[in-house]
Amino acid sequence: MLDALPEKHQALAHDIFDRVSEHLGLDALDLMARGPAEELNRTELTQPVLLGINHLFWRIHADRHPAPAAVAGHSLGEFNALIAAGVLSFDSALSLVVERARLMQSAVPPGVGAMAAILGLPDDVVEALCREVADDEVVSPANYNSPGQLVVAGHASAVERLMLQAKEAGAKKTLMLPVSVPSHCALMSQAADAFQAQLDETTLSVPHCHLVHNFDAQSHGSVTQIRHALVQQLAHPVQWTASIRHLVNQGCDVFYECGPGRVLTGLGKRIDRGVEWRTFDIEVE
Repeated sequence: MLDALPEKHQALAHDIFDRVSEHLGLDALDLMARGPAEELNRTELTQPVLLGINHLFWRIHADRHPAPAAVAGHSLGEFNALIAAGVLSFDSALSLVVERARLMQSAVPPGVGAMAAILGLPDDVVEALCREVADDEVVSPANYNSPGQLVVAGHASAVERLMLQAKEAGAKKTLMLPVSVPSHCALMSQAADAFQAQLDETTLSVPHCHLVHNFDAQSHGSVTQIRHALVQQLAHPVQWTASIRHLVNQGCDVFYECGPGRVLTGLGKRIDRGVEWRTFDIEVE
């Protein structure tokens, strides 16, 4: 994720990842560069590493552009949005994310949960299929990424049943995701309850710009509401399509993706092609 980073930004990268490494008790930069991938895909490591890389890209972007009118982050990225909006410092966000990841990892035994992307079906069709195949297990929408792309999460066996039914219903593709926990579903309820205690002990500030939350695709002006949205995010789906539409309705017409890759830019173009989408790595070439 840092292979293309210009030399002039390496000092900042090392400063950020020294702090990530201290929290994790390992060399985060070495893990990113050498893996193994199975280790990096463990959510208790993935989340702090992603927070660091997103923050690095945000810092570089912020040095070159005016302050944004609004911010949003997808899943873990919501914590980077909180930093950008002045709600949390990087170190406070890092402490929260390390604990959040630990709670999520311990909430479901390895192999019990799973997540899968369903492409090419309307959201309501996937929602209905989840209800049909669940039986006594959990399988439900986890990420409303864009029209025609919905990620589901829950018990691995129920997710596998859903994938089969989705293919029969005409899905263009179903893809099991390489993650170690089933995020944004009812299996994370226990983790959400425990995370509340950590949040209650953390100082948050009122955002200095429009901040849209995953849980309800709305902006909240009080710290109490922000805490509630962050707790609920753990066990409820990411409303990304609705979040982008909310921002467009608020007048946002240029969106920057500050993170590795172009995934959110691609999703954004599927949600609304009437606004401009810019990817961070274009900015640093």
